[in-house]
Amino acid sequence: MAAIPAWLALDRAAGDLEGQIYRSLRDRILDGRLTAPQSLPPSRALAAALGVARSTVVNAYDRLKAEGYLEGRAGSATRVAAVVPRPAAPAAATAIAPLPGAGAPRRRFSPGVPDLGSFPYADWAACLRAAARSVRATDLGYAGTAGLPELRALIVDHVAAVRGVSATPERVLILPSTRAAVDLLARVLLPPGGTVWMEEPGYASARAVFQAAGARLVPVACDAQGIDVAAAAGAPPPGLIYTTPSHQYPTGVTMTLPRRLALLDLARISGAVVVEDDYDSEFHYAGHPIAALQGIDRAGVVVYLGTFSKTLAPGLRVAYLIAPPALLPALAEAHRRGGAAVSGHVQAALARFMRDGRLRAHLRRMIPAYAERRAAVTAALEARLGHLLVTGPAAEGGLQLASWFRDPATDDAAAARRLAAEGYGPEPMSGFHLGPPRPGLLFGIADVDPARIDAAMTRIAAILDGR
Repeated sequence: MAAIPAWLALDRAAGDLEGQIYRSLRDRILDGRLTAPQSLPPSRALAAALGVARSTVVNAYDRLKAEGYLEGRAGSATRVAAVVPRPAAPAAATAIAPLPGAGAPRRRFSPGVPDLGSFPYADWAACLRAAARSVRATDLGYAGTAGLPELRALIVDHVAAVRGVSATPERVLILPSTRAAVDLLARVLLPPGGTVWMEEPGYASARAVFQAAGARLVPVACDAQGIDVAAAAGAPPPGLIYTTPSHQYPTGVTMTLPRRLALLDLARISGAVVVEDDYDSEFHYAGHPIAALQGIDRAGVVVYLGTFSKTLAPGLRVAYLIAPPALLPALAEAHRRGGAAVSGHVQAALARFMRDGRLRAHLRRMIPAYAERRAAVTAALEARLGHLLVTGPAAEGGLQLASWFRDPATDDAAAARRLAAEGYGPEPMSGFHLGPPRPGLLFGIADVDPARIDAAMTRIAAILDGR
């Protein structure tokens, strides 16, 4: 390619040149303007033409290969992969009309719990004190139920940089938990008896919220490539599809690009809304994390959920929902009526915490720590419990590790109760199934002492062996 097309021109003032190359190529592939088996320029030639280091182009190409957009081996041309999405219909044709509508003791290896001992207490206290001095009277009234404008803007900046989410601050609603967000979606978007497709296995708390709302739940098989909507052919059409594509809960697998495109295509055609719960995807331990599903949604069918419960602490009670424009008015009004607001002082403190770079610093500190713990938990589990349990596919992120009993007749709920009686918190995998379960245990990897992991696994093995 002798000349660089205008769509690949880089904004050097904006920084992240690798990301700009990655997003430009990804977007044109998704829009059907680059198609298989079209070849891309060699990394050395493209780097020279763009005036960047060759490694910048190589890293962008590697990210696109890892996510399934490109294919190619050393010594051969890099080509667009044979995944050709249908171009989305114009927004006006695809707009979706809103439908009417005292704590337990801590146990070691409890899944979904961050390391509370490493929480930056001093930094957080300083932000709270500053918030108490700076919050205005207008911030303490009833008008701002959607959330403080500054916090909403900072969240958009954060998820754009870390997760590839595309949004504006006006589309963000601040809530006290992901569960509150799921409840809001169920109340607004599901008619009585509406159908929800759920990953199988899947997040039990979300399932309980949908059940409480009177939804009809359809389990959809989830394998090593993520949720397989093709497996649900013939099932009642969904109003909502709940998914955790980046780190599937509880198995930890990452949804592949073909499955993501199939999911988005089905939602667009059927008029369903995809609920993307991106609960702990800041914690990625190898290579580049795959961007959020919301970032490749061209039809406005994805509602994105995020939370600070995993990145910081559950006790902060701050989560957020990012809605497509067509759904925002109904969701915002229901949120205002529902009263599930977050303290203005907490929001102001969190905004300062993010604005000062303290969240980024905390993530930089915890990601390698969690990666080390995950490796240690995996090694100890395989060494001490390998005769009983087999671990799931190697996941590259998350705060938990799935394992399954070799004996399919094992009562995993009884096993978890025996462990809980001695202070251990793995959860039974059967609790994540709607249909016939595959017994196993889900181990948390975050809130554990690395020096004691092997000894703890030895004791767990003795408990499960009846010794």
